[in-house]
Amino acid sequence: MTKVAVAYHSGYGHTARQAQAVFEGAQSVPGVEAKLLSVDAMDDAFWGDLADADAIIFGAPTYMGSVSAKFKEFMDASSKAWFAMGSPGWKDKLAAGFTNSASQSGDKLGTLNGMMVFANQHGMIWVSLGLPPGNNSSKGSLDDLNRLGSFSGAMAQSNADQGADTMRDSDLKTAAHLGRRVAETAQQFGA
Repeated sequence: MTKVAVAYHSGYGHTARQAQAVFEGAQSVPGVEAKLLSVDAMDDAFWGDLADADAIIFGAPTYMGSVSAKFKEFMDASSKAWFAMGSPGWKDKLAAGFTNSASQSGDKLGTLNGMMVFANQHGMIWVSLGLPPGNNSSKGSLDDLNRLGSFSGAMAQSNADQGADTMRDSDLKTAAHLGRRVAETAQQFGA
């Protein structure tokens, strides 16, 4: 059984909704067991689930051009796994990322790049989104997958004055695509 963990932080519920879509995408792949893990609960079970996973998909809102402070706290706390650089560390596990911000850009790429560097420091293998950019021609639409045109991970945009229930369906479908892609890639790697 291939195991995929979705480790995320959400400040206002938008990134949690995106994380749920990533989780559902991973879980939809036969032979995959996915776990949704909030970094708010960094207990022994949380760290054990990450150690057991074949792939970890990281998610955080973009605040001030980077991950949220709580997600950064998680990154810093992962030093025990980093020191292991083998079993039970995260070396050679697959990694991917997703983020959300209120602005169309919001410097979300900075957040994904930070997650990628974090994964690289753990010796992980980064999985890209694997979708062409959507909504980038006169025939495009806000309903296109990857409407924000990311290659490094799944991006979503949510209005600052609206709740998570108003998130664009295309952004959630893009997140689900990322979950499926990571799960299928983990299976290809023989996990």
